[in-house]
Amino acid sequence: QVQLVESGGGLVQAGGSLRLSCTDSGGRMYDMGWSRQALGKERETVARIDSTGFRKNYADSVKGRFTISRDNTKRTIYLQMNDLKPEDSATYYCYAKIGANYGWGQGIQVTVSS
Repeated sequence: QVQLVESGGGLVQAGGSLRLSCTDSGGRMYDMGWSRQALGKERETVARIDSTGFRKNYADSVKGRFTISRDNTKRTIYLQMNDLKPEDSATYYCYAKIGANYGWGQGIQVTVSS
């Protein structure tokens, strides 16, 4: 069982940076990632990382601006978001892939003002 808790969201101006964190208190290491959902839009996976931290994938919309990483000693993954744009505004969700299923965090708001 996973318990995912996100932190680090907020309001930032376009061009600014934020770092999101997600801590899993469940105890096991999983493949994990970040998805986001803006009002009226479908949820989009923006970055994922395997349990070792070596394999990472990004959506085209964030490549070169976002970096996903993890510290397994802290059971935490991070999403460093640079050069933020108003279209990055969304609720961001951390997830863990548990076999064929997913566990989700509660979501955290990121708002980028123009």
